[in-house]
This record gives sequence, C-alpha cells and structure tokens, in this order.
Amino acid sequence: MKAPTVMLISACTALAGQAPTAAEIVGRMMAHEQARQASLRAYNWTSHYVLDNKQRHAEMVVLWTRQSDGTKRYDIAEERGDSAVRSHVFHKLLESEVEASQPVYRDRNRLNNTNYAYRLTGSEEVNGRLAYMLEIEPKTESKYLVKGRIWVDAQDYAVVRVVGSPSKKPSFWTNAVSFVQTFEKNGEYWMAASNRSITNAKVFGEANLVIRHFGYQFRPVVTASAS
Repeated sequence: MKAPTVMLISACTALAGQAPTAAEIVGRMMAHEQARQASLRAYNWTSHYVLDNKQRHAEMVVLWTRQSDGTKRYDIAEERGDSAVRSHVFHKLLESEVEASQPVYRDRNRLNNTNYAYRLTGSEEVNGRLAYMLEIEPKTESKYLVKGRIWVDAQDYAVVRVVGSPSKKPSFWTNAVSFVQTFEKNGEYWMAASNRSITNAKVFGEANLVIRHFGYQFRPVVTASAS
C-alpha cells in the first residue's frame, strides 16, 4: 500500500505547485547535514568488506570509531583471503577513509554548492519513502568527489542513495569503476548502510567489492556539570 500513497503525495504536491527546485532541495539537504554534524558526536560501527573475482577472494572486518572532532580511526578485527587484495585494496581503502575524515579534507568532499553543480531529474520511492533524484557534477577533480546521481529523502532531506564513480582515480592500485552507496536511518540519524562497487585493480583486474556497515553505537553527549 506504500507505493500508491507515495504517488498520491507526489501528485498532490505537484498540483499544488509546491514541488521544490534543485536549489531548494540542495539548500535543505545542506541544512540537514549541518544540523546532523552539529548534534552527532563520537560513535562506533562495524564494516564488513568482501571482494571477489574469478581468481581471488578476501574479507575483512573493521571496527570503526568516529571521534567527537569528526576524525576516524579503525582496528582490523579480522582479515582473511588473498593477501594482495588485503594489502593493495582493503588497506588502501581504510587509509583513504581516515584521510578523508581529517579537517583539511572534510570540506573538500562534502555535498555542497562549493564542490558540486546539481540538476533535478525527478523523484521516486526509495525503501517506501519519496526521494528526489539529482544529477551531481563535481566542480573540480578529486578522488573524494563523485560524478553521478544522488537521492534525497523528501521528508528529512538526507541523502539516501548515491550512484556514480569517483571524479579522479582514487589510488595507484584501485579504480572504482562504478558504485552504489545506500544509507539507512538509525534512530534520528541517517548512516551509511552499504557500498557495492565494480573495482578495477592493477594486481588482479575487475572484481566486485561489497562493504556493509552495521552495529552503530552512538555515544551520549557529555555536558559539563555546574560547579
């Protein structure tokens, strides 16, 4: 029964002349992310990495911590399978994730008007919720910027899906040819849920990489007690 309801809401909104423009959607999306970052403190989660091609298989389980200042650190809980995959793909991905979380890089990879141009292409249902589809075009080449399309939740104005490819080769060893990243709501926060990509690596050629994120644990905000 969800699809007819969403279609009705979409139709009524369009008839009422209330459909937001791309600029309005992006503005609300940026405001949502700013509020999210302001209220979100340290948290932990687990990521499971799996890469397969015709000859190789590797897996890795990583325990991540996002610290209060926004930087990330990790501990590898388990890894097995092809050593070249683990060394030249998995470990490079971890290093890039940590690097991207540093203050000097964070503003360079955000979804905002400084880094991207946007074009509204329509709307559709994503996991039972209406979402706006926008094409995104990086204004500069960067291994942290994406060329492709995003879906923005019509109620919360959070990004719920990203489909595309890096605007610049991410590393010497790895090229993410294409990927699909999804987000799910955990309590009041939208968090990364999965990332599926077709990866072309110099060591072993084309392979399928799947990363699943789960087990989010949000730490309470500690306030100073009155003396």
